[in-house]
Amino acid sequence: MILYTPLSESDIFPHTDNAYENRQCISYDGKLMIADKNNDGTFQLVQLMSTDPQDFLNEKYLPGSILS
Repeated sequence: MILYTPLSESDIFPHTDNAYENRQCISYDGKLMIADKNNDGTFQLVQLMSTDPQDFLNEKYLPGSILS
């Protein structure tokens, strides 16, 4: 199911214990995004935060993408 909303993921799905302890707000390629830090030092994209609609069409910024 896809849910289109301006709310953040944590507003819809409340935090449980330490599920989000590795989540960070980062800047990657000049874009602001929320990502989970992996054990190998890479980041996995959770949410792109942009006002440019073209950013959301870029496959590089799909949720779940690995950012090195």
